Amino acid sequence: MSVEYVPVDHPRFVRAQRDIFVKTVAPDCMEHRCRLVHRRGRLELDACCRYGVDVDIGERDAIQARATDIAALLVPEARGRPWFEGPVHDDADFPSGRYVRTTTYDGGCIFLAHDRRGCAIHRAAVAGGWSFDGVKPHVCRLFPLSYESDAIVLSDDYADYSCAFEPDAPSVYRVSRDTLGAVFGPHLVRALDAAEERVKAT
Repeated sequence: MSVEYVPVDHPRFVRAQRDIFVKTVAPDCMEHRCRLVHRRGRLELDACCRYGVDVDIGERDAIQARATDIAALLVPEARGRPWFEGPVHDDADFPSGRYVRTTTYDGGCIFLAHDRRGCAIHRAAVAGGWSFDGVKPHVCRLFPLSYESDAIVLSDDYADYSCAFEPDAPSVYRVSRDTLGAVFGPHLVRALDAAEERVKAT
């Protein structure tokens, strides 16, 4: 099935996948009991965190600067393992133009709370009273939104998880709107708000 886009008045992102304004997602991941659609609805909490994530070099450095806070919330076996795997990749879509990938442990991202739910980076920020902006990988913060060189899109695996089928949930765009502004700036949010209005009017 072809992907439908709507134009966006922004210097970098000139289009958005129409579905981001139409498709829905559970607004609070931690309150949703995630099931894997492609595995007959098997319960698997924090399922989207199972594979590790691409991390901008700037975010990697910020994570390392907060290593003491974050490590305190990891199980000892994960705490002592390498958090990132090489090599460093070049990619102009990332803010710094380079990224690495997190390692995995016990069937999940190294930063997944293997004793509890949620991301240890996020939990450390809440517990320590510091902002996770620029520290928690923006790819994680945006999910199930993603982006290409010139477009805001749905992540390829959006429909794999039951959060995509939560009754009466808000649109993916509405759930991710504040994060888009934090990552890419208010100009993009204003442009996407305008695109959303055009989609609603059709």
